Amino acid sequence: MGDTVNNEGVQKKSFFKGIKSEFSKIVWPDKETVTKQTIAVMSSAVALGLIIAILDLIIKFGLSFIL
Repeated sequence: MGDTVNNEGVQKKSFFKGIKSEFSKIVWPDKETVTKQTIAVMSSAVALGLIIAILDLIIKFGLSFIL
C-alpha cells in the first residue's frame, strides 16, 4: 500500500505560529481609553435601568387605576 506521512506535528506548529503572529497584530487600548469606555457603558446601563423602572411604575400605576 502507499506510504502515509504523519504531518500532524507540523500542522500543530504551523497553527501555533499563526496564532502568535495574529496576537502580535492586536492593538490593545491604553488605561485611559478603557476607563472612559467602562464609565460610558456603566452610566448608560444605569440610565437604561432607570428608564425601564420608571416605565414599569407608570404602567403599573395605569393598570391599577384601570382595574
